[in-house]
Amino acid sequence: MSGSAGIGRAARWAERRERGSLALLRLMARFSLRVGRGPARPVLYVIAAYYFLFAPRARRASRRYLARALGRQPRPGERFRHVLAFATTIHDRVYLLSGRLDPFDLEIHGEALVREYLARGCGGVLLFGAHLGSFEITRAIGRRSAIPLAMAAHTRNARKINAALAAIDPEAASGIVALGEDPFALLKVERLLAQGVSVGMLADRTPRAQACETVSFLGAPARFPTGPFRAAAVLGRPVLLMMGLYLGANRYRVVFEPLADFTAVTRAARATAVRAAIERYAASLERHCREQPYNWFNFYDFWAQA
Repeated sequence: MSGSAGIGRAARWAERRERGSLALLRLMARFSLRVGRGPARPVLYVIAAYYFLFAPRARRASRRYLARALGRQPRPGERFRHVLAFATTIHDRVYLLSGRLDPFDLEIHGEALVREYLARGCGGVLLFGAHLGSFEITRAIGRRSAIPLAMAAHTRNARKINAALAAIDPEAASGIVALGEDPFALLKVERLLAQGVSVGMLADRTPRAQACETVSFLGAPARFPTGPFRAAAVLGRPVLLMMGLYLGANRYRVVFEPLADFTAVTRAARATAVRAAIERYAASLERHCREQPYNWFNFYDFWAQA
C-alpha cells in the first residue's frame, strides 16, 4: 500500500456514516437518567452485541489492536469486552454531563500537577488525551475541582451523540472549540489559555491527511498528527497527558502526567521538540494500552496509514 493511500484510508474515520438514531439515543439518555446507571446497564449488552455482530470493519480493527496490546490473538469474550467498554464510556457521559459523579468509584492521579502549573500564574495548560478511555470523566473532575477546562475537538463525525448529550447539558457545547470548522480555533484556544483556562484535545488522530510523524506504537510504525504539538509549540505552553481510564464496573482512573514543555523552545528547535513530544506521547499511550487494553476506541486500522 502506498503511503498516500494508507493515509487516506485511515483518515476516512471522519467520513464514516454515524450509526444510530438520534431519537433512540435521546430516549436511551432519558431512560438512563430516570432508572439510574445500574438498572440501565443491561441495555448496553444488547447494544454492544448488535455492534459486535453487525459492524465487521470495527470488529476487525478491534481484533488487530487487541492482538498488539495483549501480545496474542484475543478471545471472542475479550473482543466483546472491548466493544462493551466503549459503549459503557459513552453511556456514562449521560451521568457525567448531568453533574452526577456519585455512581462512580474514582481514582485520581496527578491532579496536584495541574494545580502546580496553574499556580504559576502563567495561564492555562494544554491537556492532551487520546481516544483512550473517557474524556468526559476528566472534564467532570475539572468541574468538581474548580479547574477551568475547555475542549478543542473535531465534532463532525459524532453529531448525533453530541446532539443527544446536549439535550442533557445544553451548555456542554459552549466549552468546545470546533477544530477543522472554525478558522479562528487556534486564536480562541490562545485566548482561553491566557484567561487561565486549560484546554484539552485528543491528539492521536486527524480527520484529514495532514502532517504526521511516524513513530513506534505497539510494535509497529504508526502515524500521529503533528498539529496539536505544533500548536503547543507556537503557543509556548506546557503539555500534560490526560487520561480517564475505565477499569470495569463503575471504576475509573483519571491520570495527569507531564508530557512536554514548550515554554522555552525556540523557533529553530520546534521541529525537534515536536518530534520528541510525539515519541513520548506514543510511548505513554502504549503503556496505558497494555495496562488497560480495552480502553482504546479507535475502531479502524490505526497502523494502515504508516
